[in-house]
Amino acid sequence: MFERKNTSTPDRIVREAERKKITSIARTTAWSLEQKGLFPKRRSLYPGSSHIGWLLSELIAWVKSRETVNSGGGK
Repeated sequence: MFERKNTSTPDRIVREAERKKITSIARTTAWSLEQKGLFPKRRSLYPGSSHIGWLLSELIAWVKSRETVNSGGGK
C-alpha cells in the first residue's frame, strides 16, 4: 500500500511564462537565486531535452516563504 499526499490539486510542471506570473520575478533573478540554492531547481521536461520547467508545488512553497518575510509590517 502507498501513502497519498493530502493535496487539493495534483502537482504539475510549470513553464517559464507561468513561473513568472506565479513568482513575479524576472528570469535572470530566478536563475541567480537558483544558483545560490534560494529558488526551486528547474527540471528537464524529458531526458535529453533542453526544455525546462518547475514543479508548481515548489513554486507555491517558495512564494509562501516570501510572504512570511514580507509580512513584518512597520512604517
